[in-house]
Amino acid sequence: MGARTDTRQKMLYSAVELLRERGSAGVTVDAVLARSGAPRGSVYHHFRGGRAEIMTASLALAGDAISAIIDQAVAQGSIAALRRFGQFWTALLKQSDFEAGCPVVSIAVGGSSDDRHLQPAVAGIIDRWHRALATALEADGVASERAARLSTMAIAAIEGAVILCRVNRSTTALDDVIEELEALLTSALPG
Repeated sequence: MGARTDTRQKMLYSAVELLRERGSAGVTVDAVLARSGAPRGSVYHHFRGGRAEIMTASLALAGDAISAIIDQAVAQGSIAALRRFGQFWTALLKQSDFEAGCPVVSIAVGGSSDDRHLQPAVAGIIDRWHRALATALEADGVASERAARLSTMAIAAIEGAVILCRVNRSTTALDDVIEELEALLTSALPG
């Protein structure tokens, strides 16, 4: 039973890596099999729905993993969460030689018509990130309307910075965004 689960997990992790590196168009059954080293029959054994099922499961895996990082960080406050998310992306970008982007955003912006069924899940994941940061800001004393706007700005700025980092093969854009967001969030905190 363990080998079956391992094969499924390897395939899912491979699909997430492909999402990060190539976007949703790069997640093909053949690419997942090549990356994971799984035999062709594994697709039909573990994912009877084929590519659509692989995409759904890999999106859930990626969304849960990133959400867990955010949830842990916001427990320490909004500024700590911002710093932690910046550290997460800096490490991932460097480890991947600037090939990795956000797997969730890759589906939001690069999904084909075959991936439209994933848009509600993408929206739910991004909403979870938004609510977590807004809640942390509120806990730090920021009014709820402003906390929601600052959360939107932070997510949009960080995701945009990740794109710029990949293009420029440098973390400078992310470093700049985190520094400016930290100053903005700090100025929004009471006291």
